[in-house]
Amino acid sequence: MFKKSAEAKLLQRLSGVDKKKLRRTVKEKFPRASDADVDVILPPKAEITVAKFPNRAHLYGIEGGFPMIFDVDGRGTEIYPTDLTEGRMSILAVYALWMVPDLLPAFMLKGGEVSRYVIGGADLMFPGISIPLEGLPSFLAGQPWAVKVPGNPAPIAVGATTRSSTEALKAGLRGKALRIMHYYRDSLWQVHCARESVEGHYVPNAGFLEDVVFEDPALASINEASKPCEDTGNASNDPNDVDAKRGEEELVLDSDAHMKHQIEPSMADDIRNEISEDVATDLAELKVADGVSSEKMNDEKDQHILSIAEVDALLDKCLLQALHTTVNDKDLPMPGSTLWSGHILPCRPSGVMLDIKKSSYKKLSKWLQAKSSAGLILAKEDKHKKEVILLAVNHGHADYKSFVPEKRRPETVEQPTDSTTGEGHQSKSQLEIAEIYKSSTHVNPIFNSIGADTGRFYSAAEATDAAFKYIEKENLVKPTNKAMVILDAIFCDALYKGTVKKGTTYPTEIHKKDVGSTFLNRMQVHHRVTRGNESAVRKGAIKNIQILTERRQGNKKVTKVSGVESFLIDAEALASELQKKFACSTSVADLPGKKGSYEVLVQGGVIDDLARHLVEHYGIPKRYIEVLDKTRR
Repeated sequence: MFKKSAEAKLLQRLSGVDKKKLRRTVKEKFPRASDADVDVILPPKAEITVAKFPNRAHLYGIEGGFPMIFDVDGRGTEIYPTDLTEGRMSILAVYALWMVPDLLPAFMLKGGEVSRYVIGGADLMFPGISIPLEGLPSFLAGQPWAVKVPGNPAPIAVGATTRSSTEALKAGLRGKALRIMHYYRDSLWQVHCARESVEGHYVPNAGFLEDVVFEDPALASINEASKPCEDTGNASNDPNDVDAKRGEEELVLDSDAHMKHQIEPSMADDIRNEISEDVATDLAELKVADGVSSEKMNDEKDQHILSIAEVDALLDKCLLQALHTTVNDKDLPMPGSTLWSGHILPCRPSGVMLDIKKSSYKKLSKWLQAKSSAGLILAKEDKHKKEVILLAVNHGHADYKSFVPEKRRPETVEQPTDSTTGEGHQSKSQLEIAEIYKSSTHVNPIFNSIGADTGRFYSAAEATDAAFKYIEKENLVKPTNKAMVILDAIFCDALYKGTVKKGTTYPTEIHKKDVGSTFLNRMQVHHRVTRGNESAVRKGAIKNIQILTERRQGNKKVTKVSGVESFLIDAEALASELQKKFACSTSVADLPGKKGSYEVLVQGGVIDDLARHLVEHYGIPKRYIEVLDKTRR
């Protein structure tokens, strides 16, 4: 956001009313902040200034001091503390993201080298995040998070999450994790942080270098001094020794940086391949932390360390278990990282850590290529993606035939419940929204051919399985290319009849990865909403809840909400609940031309609070809520 330098077009002081409003907004946006924390960030008796930039951003700070909080759009919807840490005016961001460490959750980078990309202006990607042993914490899309380097308490950037933790796991933990708003050495830092250090600008500690951030040497020396030593006679408390140690660490960093420039270009690709594979295998260990007990963590630490031969045997066992139970031919070709994270790791015994780097193969690609050479699978390296792809499974291989898969009980994740919460929170965990499909005239011949019921509803996975059952029954997989499916007359009509323009020929084959989506597009879409014991199935995609605020009779505001019945919410009950919550009058009216649809009218401009209430108390996902404020100018 502050990549390019920009000058504020307006700088003014906040009035007493605006300062109180800003304090309330900060308290709402950062629930972790206590009243004392807010007093530290925004001193009640200090003069607060706001700088307005051409990009609509508002920058708040103490008069004569550093920027403290910035508002992305100037409307208070996206507010972030700056991640800069100052000396004299340390209450600015030190108290926001250093002296108050719990103000924002933080992603920890895999190492200091990754910080080069972040402070270079790039967004944070999932492969660059270091995950603790207890797993990746849960988060929602759009939440503010900070970015830190291991061993350094001062954050280097702050931004907003691009997706929730659940969606990230479904996507294979790839892509963008954090949309960076503000980072160390951006234009905001260049303008407001003129202190003695890097190029005349202030840095919080010696770990902040010109183009990279490493651990704080002072903190590292303290940690070393606190560790128990067997030979205490060699320990020295001389400050000169500490200074000498810092000089040695800086010398090592400088020498490492100098060596990186001397690496031969021919070695660069190999190094990148190893790093990408290490990242893929490390990411495969990720799980969303959901109440991991300390006893379980202690058990994992005390578990038996496997030898190299035992790790190799466990790898083969988990691969055969996955090939028998979870890997389907319809999912091929499959990237090696997906095979590892989505199929092999879930098949490992409970309480056992499986690390490919502790095997004799050291790398995932070498292991898969070895299994391909043995004839168990068919794997090939994708030169563009720099990854090994699983193409086929040899079901006639001796190891495959002799292996007997274990029958395991599916794991169920219990959501923690709070006895102090009300009915709204309970209904949140009970709400389930599923997209289901029903057979149509286009695909009826496919279902009839495999003996499936054309009158029932199918999930996306079940419908896709039906298509691949037909492919397997008619033996439509192309012999020369296992990734392609040959289209016979019935299957071709089911997928393309009526969609091909006149004068063009029908396709004769289709890639396996396109079969599922094409087949689902030819079926009738429905959705099922379940809340507790109540369930409803309706045709078409689910309609979003619409929240609208407008002015009536002069300057009075009213907020309307419609579409709640799609999520099994009683409009009358909601109106009564909102009347008590907002201490205002409410009413319910029928929507004209829509039978069974109602509109709840609330007196006052409560559009943001109402949307938050639906998310927190009724469990409505944010993507199903449309908000329109007509009162904003």
